[in-house]
Amino acid sequence: MEDPPGERPEFQHVPVLLAESLQLLDLSPGVVCLDATLGGAGHSAAIGERISPGGTLIGVDQDKEAIEAARRRLTSLASISILLVHSPFGELDAALDALPNGESIRFDTALFDLGVSSHQLETDRGFSFRRDELLDMKMDASDSSRQSAAELLASASETEIARILWEYGDEQWSRRIAKRIVERRNQGEPLATTAQLATLIEQSIPRAAWPRNIHVATRSFQALRIAVNDELGQLRSGLQAAFNRLKPGGRLVVISYHSLEDRIVKQMFAQWAGRTPSEYGSSPAALVPVSQSVPVASLLNKKPIAPNVDEIARNPRARSAKLRALQRNR
Repeated sequence: MEDPPGERPEFQHVPVLLAESLQLLDLSPGVVCLDATLGGAGHSAAIGERISPGGTLIGVDQDKEAIEAARRRLTSLASISILLVHSPFGELDAALDALPNGESIRFDTALFDLGVSSHQLETDRGFSFRRDELLDMKMDASDSSRQSAAELLASASETEIARILWEYGDEQWSRRIAKRIVERRNQGEPLATTAQLATLIEQSIPRAAWPRNIHVATRSFQALRIAVNDELGQLRSGLQAAFNRLKPGGRLVVISYHSLEDRIVKQMFAQWAGRTPSEYGSSPAALVPVSQSVPVASLLNKKPIAPNVDEIARNPRARSAKLRALQRNR
């Protein structure tokens, strides 16, 4: 059902791997916890209950609507300190440094849930091919400095578009899709809506080659979202900043949903643990010690934790989730 004119649905966030996250975060009253991907505060609400009384919850999100929804949801947590920060987590250091005494903020625990919220997918952000919306895809709708997906496709070269679709979406028909995007652009009809892009993708890929389990446009939409928001660069910067601010004994938990995200998390965790990640495609548990690297952290799970069948049945968007966790030693 469509929302009444002028109204937007409440920000929804079904937390993924919640019990597993809480167990690995090892929360207790009075600790300082970072939720770097606040969303609708699904994880933060549960975290807040466990660090009460006397704890501090720092929630970060680049979406103003998420911040406001979380503020409403967390009002009942009166016995902890709550600090909500509007910022991409890739700019975590700068955002915290701008606060009074922000340079001294350190965390006992930190959580990153890298999934796109149901709210963002189901409102007019241009993330979904299932709704006819402006082709925007910006996580922070108020950020005028960042290109929208429509602007990216109107200015990038055919080679660059194909690279984005292949590298970030593993789209085997990336060259054909990119060629058709540029041809349409050269005809004076640049793509402006999600429906136009979805239709172009459908027409670019032979019907016999359409995937069986996902929509034919899924990979391309995902790739463009990653490119528009520089999600992989933001992830590297955000993880490093959070790790730098972890106290000795502090824990960092990350839930990823894409192989490129998980590869970055795996590699950075392995580096901090003084190990070399296994070759791409081999078992994530195949980690080889590196003698010349002094470990500053310990891996809490060498093999990523995945949702069980019951959780996937309740929340199908959780099916690709992978959880990794580490503890800072010094």
